[in-house]
Formats: sequence, C-alpha cells, structure tokens
Amino acid sequence: MTESGETIEPFPPGRRGTVDYMRTAGRRSVVHGLVELDVTEARRRIRELEERTGTKYSFTAFLISCLARAIDDHPCVQTYRDWRGRLVRFEDVDVNVLIEREIDGERIGVPHVLRAANRRSLESIHEEIRAAQTDPNAGRQRGLSAVGLRLPGPVRRLFWRLPRTFPRRWKRVAGTVAVTSIGMFGTGGGWGISPTNYALQLTVGGIDRKPGVLDGEVVPREYLSLTVTVDHDVVDGAPAARFVGRLRELVEAAHGLEPDPEA
Repeated sequence: MTESGETIEPFPPGRRGTVDYMRTAGRRSVVHGLVELDVTEARRRIRELEERTGTKYSFTAFLISCLARAIDDHPCVQTYRDWRGRLVRFEDVDVNVLIEREIDGERIGVPHVLRAANRRSLESIHEEIRAAQTDPNAGRQRGLSAVGLRLPGPVRRLFWRLPRTFPRRWKRVAGTVAVTSIGMFGTGGGWGISPTNYALQLTVGGIDRKPGVLDGEVVPREYLSLTVTVDHDVVDGAPAARFVGRLRELVEAAHGLEPDPEA
C-alpha cells in the first residue's frame, strides 16, 4: 500500500526469527576481535586451481576448513555452559554457515550446517556448499517452522535460549560454531560486528589490497577483514588469542590448497 509518497508493507513473518535471535544473542557476554589475515597465497592457489579444473571454488569452504582445524587444536573455544552450570565441549565441529541463495527472485543468506567439518576434506566441504546453493528448498519456512514464527514473541525466543540450557540440542539443530559473511554482498575491506548465540563466531568481511612486508620488501598484498567473536563467560582471552594465532597460521599458509605440482 502506498500513501503520500510512503510505501507500507506487512512485516515479513520470516524476519521475526531474526528479531528474536538478535534480542537473545545480545544478552551474551561476548568479546569481539578484529583481525586482518593475509590471504594473498590462498587466493592465488584458488585461482590456479580454478584455471586447472575449470571449476569455481568456494573461498568460504577454505575458511571453514581452516576454522575446523584450528578448533581441533584449541577445542575450548566451542564450549557451552548448560542449565546445570556444567561445561559442555564438543569433539565435532559443526559449522553453521550462511549460504547465498535466490528465493522468490531475491538473493539472501540462508543457514546451512556442515557437520563434522574437522574430519572432512576441503573438497568435501566445498561440494556440500555448492549443493546447498542449488537446493530449491533451502531457506524456505515449512511446516512447524512456519507455524512457530507466528507464536507470541516470548514463546518463540525460548528456542534461542537452547545454547544456554541444552547445548546438545542446539548442536543437533544449529551446529556448534557459526560463520557469517558480509563480504560476499559487497566489495572492499571492512569488519562486521554482530551479537551471536554461539560460543564462537567468525564474521567474514571484505578483502582489500594493501601494502605488506614480504622478505623485507613492501609489496601489494590481499588482506581479509575478519571478526572473531567468543563467549567470554567460558573462554578467556589467552586461549582465544592462541586460537586466533593458529587460525592465522592456517589461513596464511593456504592450508588444504596444494600448490600446482607443475608450477
């Protein structure tokens, strides 16, 4: 409906889930770390791989592979506290990632859980992401999910309290860590800061070209803006910093992206 130069539309029921999530997540004691990772080598190897195979490879899959390996080395960062005050630490790294899909003519990010990413190859993660991007049912509200969004707000928000009450159920539904990307919707560098319902979340920003030092010389390099968010109730600064250091090592060494043997 349009009146006096204004457009008035009903609030989409699907947005209620976002509102509930942000309200609940905003109550967690999280700490955000803004880091820059040199992804020059990783991007170069991805381009070489694409030229050899003729297939476009997912940079997000590469990041998830590195994330899962870093959590394997520092598992404390995916620890939850249940309703009895106990600490619950999972072995599997189940990554909830936003995947861009076209739904009803609009391109949006929809959640998809990659199970046990720490025990899978980069190729396997990449293939599942590509399959999810073409799944016609991804992101659509159906059945009980659609009904749930029409319940009163206090009732709906009970679901988002699962990580603090029943983390095992949260894992089954939504994974153990999250990766959300704002960089895929724009260009250039920059960070995003968001509350989260997870013990650990990566918010992937943009990639910018900047001067860097390599072998004592200043050369152009590609840097990824990355926000690392941890639940400070269960993860202290020192373990979080060691995790970020390991993640940096893996990303900057292009972990899992083997160089061209003929190069």
